[in-house]
Amino acid sequence: MPISTQTSGRDQSQFHPVCLSDLAALAHPTRLAARLDPALSAATLVQLQKRPRLQLRLAQLLLDDKTHSNGSGWEPDLLGGHDPRRAALLAGSIWHARSLLKLVSKHDLTALIEHIGADVHAFGVRHLAHAIASSLIADPEALARHIEHDGHACLGAWLNSSPALQRSRVLLRLPVGTAAENPAPEHSKASGQLLSLVVAHFETENPAI
Repeated sequence: MPISTQTSGRDQSQFHPVCLSDLAALAHPTRLAARLDPALSAATLVQLQKRPRLQLRLAQLLLDDKTHSNGSGWEPDLLGGHDPRRAALLAGSIWHARSLLKLVSKHDLTALIEHIGADVHAFGVRHLAHAIASSLIADPEALARHIEHDGHACLGAWLNSSPALQRSRVLLRLPVGTAAENPAPEHSKASGQLLSLVVAHFETENPAI
C-alpha cells in the first residue's frame, strides 16, 4: 500500500510534529502493519518508521481522528517514556508475587529470569504485600506467561481511565493482541494500586530517553 508523504487537508497547526514523529518511530511494527498491509515484513515496517518524511503521515494513520491533539497535550506520556512492556511485567510480578517467593530452585529461577528479567523478579518480591493472585504457579514458564498476561491486563485497565490520546500513546508501543486490549474486571480493580507502584519505581530510575 503506497504511503503519501503529503499531509492531509486537516489543519496541521494542531499537531506537535516532533512528538508525532516520535510516536511513529516508537510504535510497534504490528500496529503499522494493521493500518497499512499485514503482509509487510517487519524489516520493511522498521525502514518506513525510520524515514522522517513519512513519520508525520504514519502517526496520523496510527491515531484515530478522535485522538488527534490540539497541540496542548504533549507532555511526557503516562509512563514517562518508559517501556510499556516492562511496566506490564513489573505490574504482573506484583500480581504473582506469592508464586515468585515460592520459586526457590536454581533451575526454576534461572528459567523464570530468562523470561522476565532479574529486576522484574526482585521488584515483585519486594512488593509481596500487594500481591493479588492467591493460587501458586510452580512452573516457571507458565508463571512467566501469567505475569505477562496479568501485567498487560492491569496496564490496559489503568490506561482506560485516561484520555484517548494519552492511552493511545502507550498502547501503540505494544504489539497488537496483548491482554492490555481486553482487561478483566479483576484487573480494573487492582490496576490503580499496582501501576502506582510501577510509576513510582520508574521515577527513581534515570529518565527514559
